[in-house]
Amino acid sequence: MQQRRKSVFGSAPYAMKQAALGAGVAARKNGTPLSMAAVVFFLFVFATFLYNEDIKSIADFPFSSGALRAKSPDLHLLQEAEAAAHQAVSTLARRGEQAVVRVLDDAPAATATATLLRPAANGSITGVLLVAKTNAAAVASAIAREEEGQEKDRDVTLPSVMGLGGGGAEEAKRREDEEAAERASTAKAAAATAALRSVVSVPETCDLYRGSWVYDEVNAPVYKETQCEFLTEQVTCMRNGRRDDSYQKWRWQPTDCDLPRFDARLLLERLRNKRLMFVGDSLNRNQWESMVCLVQSVIPKGHKTLTKFVNNGSSNIFYAHDYNATVEFYWAPFLVESNSDNPKVHSVPNRVIQWHSIAKHAKNWVGVDYLVFNTYIWWLNELSMKVLKGSFDEGATEYEEVDRPVAYSEVLKTWAKWVDRNIDPNRTTVFFMGMSPNHITPEAWGNQQGGIKCAMETQPISNRSATLDVGTDWRLYAGAQDVLQTFRRVPVHFVDITALSELRKDAHTSVHTLRQGKLLTPEQQADPRTYADCIHWCLPGLPDTWNEFLYARIVSRPWTTQA
Repeated sequence: MQQRRKSVFGSAPYAMKQAALGAGVAARKNGTPLSMAAVVFFLFVFATFLYNEDIKSIADFPFSSGALRAKSPDLHLLQEAEAAAHQAVSTLARRGEQAVVRVLDDAPAATATATLLRPAANGSITGVLLVAKTNAAAVASAIAREEEGQEKDRDVTLPSVMGLGGGGAEEAKRREDEEAAERASTAKAAAATAALRSVVSVPETCDLYRGSWVYDEVNAPVYKETQCEFLTEQVTCMRNGRRDDSYQKWRWQPTDCDLPRFDARLLLERLRNKRLMFVGDSLNRNQWESMVCLVQSVIPKGHKTLTKFVNNGSSNIFYAHDYNATVEFYWAPFLVESNSDNPKVHSVPNRVIQWHSIAKHAKNWVGVDYLVFNTYIWWLNELSMKVLKGSFDEGATEYEEVDRPVAYSEVLKTWAKWVDRNIDPNRTTVFFMGMSPNHITPEAWGNQQGGIKCAMETQPISNRSATLDVGTDWRLYAGAQDVLQTFRRVPVHFVDITALSELRKDAHTSVHTLRQGKLLTPEQQADPRTYADCIHWCLPGLPDTWNEFLYARIVSRPWTTQA
């Protein structure tokens, strides 16, 4: 059976159908055409009922431009996003890197980002670009800034476009400057270290102790009295009232070479993690004070410490913190045990020694890297020396008197045996200081009229036509030379200061010093025959030259593997 096609009117309400048909019949009967308005009206009513669900749906959704754009993408913005993506790909391609590009249709502008990931295992960088189409222009600008500012450092993650600043280039420049400064600082430190580890040239053939005193206002003294806080009142002659300072300005000039000028940093580098110790009497303490002042000038405040009366009062220790180095003094006026070993109470009238007993003192010298020994001035009290029979520890009091040179030689033999048996020559350098002379006989240098000991002497002895005899016991000098020849395993350097120091009658503390711990009064200063100290030396002054000899020997030695 042939199916009849259903009319579109079949679904319309019956009343509408009848109205529409009635209107048409009436029009045909009357022979008058329908007005255009009527036709439109009837069609509108008909469409309303025919498509009522669709019209309701449209009414529920506002006719806004934003809604239309949400449903219908803007072709112009899409093109912008694609252009930004293309630029990102081109940037990475020029660098030889790979890129994966994603264009997000629904990403809000605030989340638009551009990111370069860290290098992959093969060294390439995979770039991932997330672009909100609504912010394509901003992303394109960010990519351009990233290319310009981060070219030197590709291992970078760009921040959100909304918070992106222009600091990438400045940060790279800052880091480059810091790295350059660090390289320069490292190079400078390496050069400085290399310079400080240099070896000063002192010819082996040059006799440093043969020469003359030269007045030098430019290079002498090495330090000023007021610049050394560690000087004691015993040696600060200018502060104690001396008016002339010429004694500070004499420099020793060897005949055949030059004495190296003291460089505190160079010596401190040699002393790094080491100990330098002066062992002996008050003249060695005088020299120790000089050495402390020589090295401390280059050490900042707070980085140096002086501690006195360590080891039951026998030691004074200067510590250079940054170098972990010490410059020490140990009181042992005879080197061996004696009844004068108390550093605070030692001015006994009868000096007695135990000439074969050294262990009690020597245990404090073990492990020291530089040892500087002396003993002389305490031997001059009497022509003979009292040698104990027995031991101080056992309460012995009986002694015998022995000729001074004989006792001196026996003591040095005891000392030499201990050094040879207990010192490691690969670690420790040993020095023995020559005799420091005194000046109590002005007739010896021709001042027979107004001379009183060393008082008011302002010039060294010069133009000597006859042998100088200021009272030095050269027998002890000869005894020391003989004993120094007996060393078999440990070399000992003899610092021959005696003859050159005999010329310096002007350099003693004289009346500008202490007596029994107190400064001399004006009345005492006016009586030099009784109170002038012609044994010890002003500082700065002669002991600085003694230390320059030590300095020359230390810094001219090759650096050891340990150093």
